[in-house]
Amino acid sequence: MKVELLRYTPDGERLIASAAKLCYSPVGIGDIEKGLDESSVQGFLQVLMDLGHESPIEHISFTFGVEGVSRSLSHQLVRHRIASYSQQSQRYVKLDQFEYIIPPAISKDDRAREIFIQAMEEDQEHYNNIVDILQATKFKEYLDQGISESEARRKSEKEAIEDARYIFPNACETKVVFTMNARSLLNFFRLRCCNRAQWEIRDLAIEMLKEVKDIYPTLFRNAGPGCLNGPCPEGTMTCGRIAEVREQFNKL
Repeated sequence: MKVELLRYTPDGERLIASAAKLCYSPVGIGDIEKGLDESSVQGFLQVLMDLGHESPIEHISFTFGVEGVSRSLSHQLVRHRIASYSQQSQRYVKLDQFEYIIPPAISKDDRAREIFIQAMEEDQEHYNNIVDILQATKFKEYLDQGISESEARRKSEKEAIEDARYIFPNACETKVVFTMNARSLLNFFRLRCCNRAQWEIRDLAIEMLKEVKDIYPTLFRNAGPGCLNGPCPEGTMTCGRIAEVREQFNKL
């Protein structure tokens, strides 16, 4: 898995403090940044985070580039709807040799790993065969319609891979660029840094959290699973390791 913070709102903490200042003082737009030195900016942020007044932090956003993750992960990721996503298409990109993600539990077991890899190799073989069959049929159809050979080849390949992709498994590797505002990120971290989150998206969330804490440490000082700042929100489904979790995220 590779996680890279591609872009983020510059001077974001000052922007958040300016928006918060407007909420709590009679100043006009032209004056909201006056007197906002580093100390007052940090003061505003700490008050916002402690009070849970999160709407001002929606004004800044972060764009991540992620690769080496599975389609299983991306199906979970897009459930976070207040975000923008761009994902590598299996409809337009022919996968002559698709990469795949092996879950750790499978990777540790020799027999399970052998079966898994064999299944991936068979998927690739079946994909290639289906592409060849569909492309040949479509190519002939387009030639019969009087379409040029080069255009017939382009259109037939595109349509062939569009249908052949259905054979690929959830393990298939994908690449995603996505953007979230800071408030959406905090919610993402609360849910996906939790021990009960699926292992791959939890790994992603922790890597993302490391990236943003390095940029804006005050803003994300309390970020992480829901149990960091109160009781475990999972109730009877708790992992039971709240002290261990708190220690882990306090060291990030």
